[in-house]
Amino acid sequence: MMNDALRLGWSYIKLDELGFIGRGKSKHRPRDDPSLYEGKYPFIQTGEVKAANLYISQYSQTYNEKGLSQSKLWKPETLLITIAANIAETAILKIEACFPDSIVGFVADPKKADVRFVKYCMDTMKLRMQNVSKGTTQDNLSLDKLLTFNFLMPPLPTQHKIAAILSAYDDLIENNTRRIKILEKMAHALYREWFVNFRFPGHEKVKMVESELGMVPEGWEVKKLSAFVETQYGYTESASEIEIGPKFIRGMDINKTSYIQWDTVPFCPINADDYSKYKIKVGDILVIRMADPGKVGIIEKNIDAVFASYLIRLKITSNCISPYYLFYFLQSDRYQGYVTGASTGTTRKSASAGVITDINMFIPPDDIRIQFEDSVSTIRRMLNNLLDRNTNLRRTRDLLLPKLISGEVDVSNLEIKTEV
Repeated sequence: MMNDALRLGWSYIKLDELGFIGRGKSKHRPRDDPSLYEGKYPFIQTGEVKAANLYISQYSQTYNEKGLSQSKLWKPETLLITIAANIAETAILKIEACFPDSIVGFVADPKKADVRFVKYCMDTMKLRMQNVSKGTTQDNLSLDKLLTFNFLMPPLPTQHKIAAILSAYDDLIENNTRRIKILEKMAHALYREWFVNFRFPGHEKVKMVESELGMVPEGWEVKKLSAFVETQYGYTESASEIEIGPKFIRGMDINKTSYIQWDTVPFCPINADDYSKYKIKVGDILVIRMADPGKVGIIEKNIDAVFASYLIRLKITSNCISPYYLFYFLQSDRYQGYVTGASTGTTRKSASAGVITDINMFIPPDDIRIQFEDSVSTIRRMLNNLLDRNTNLRRTRDLLLPKLISGEVDVSNLEIKTEV
């Protein structure tokens, strides 16, 4: 296969022969000096590169003028390559942005390389790059190590065609992801409208009365969360990318979004007795107790999985609350603020099961709660359908990826719209 590819005009080339490559900059120490931040210049970090798909435009921090002066602003179409913490993760900038020296920037020479093709090449080489990066104390992919890798590059028109085929899948994934975010916002807005602002259906006919939480609609109760749930700590084991047992859901699988991306959740070994004890069920609520206490996930599908020891399972034991009502209460500003204040630890925050459930909550009448549950269930079904579509798109793209990048599937003579 390799000889056939080379006969088609493919050749092995080092990354620095395809364009400019350089490390990001963050010279100031300490790096987290508050005087560098809260400005207008996006500052992208390794975790955000890992979370991105083909392109990256999301960021959580910004540099001000002082921050920019000790960094560098990179242009759109720069390929970001992580070399520390998260190794060999890649995404292409859609915006101007700064990034630290734990990220390498690659700017393709448009006469030699399609940056999308280079990114997809990196995806096929990720495991090899991670293996050469292993260290005794911390994994690190140095620029020197990165430049030892050979990239099998076809003629530029073929690069454009391969990139167009693969990016079509990523474009669909990105569109679905935007729709998922809209659905997330809709569900959160519905909860706030009904149970924070008290503008639920028929609220005009209900008078407000005093309670220990302030004014509430007449007929609503205030009770401790602990009265309605049982708690259970999770299973202690190491995660594995190899399918050696059930899925093993961890804090990092629920702390960024309101949904679980099951195709990225690893596995773990477990015996039959422990499996029965820790197996998750539809409607279970999982709350992080350490490192990121209070972040929450909900189990929405039947899946072969158990939950890890940094999580606490909340199992509803009363008909007065229901899974989505509890889930969105736990995501509310009031609950998140409570957990933040109640958590202990100076360097690594934690919260026990007792703390997690020691908060008063509103208990609305059944008809209001059931209406909410039905409305949110519809939104969440749409959201989960889009997640399933994205899983299938990723699976198809990943099957095609090595065949196209290696030249096994020849597209040089195909008529493909490349938009380049």
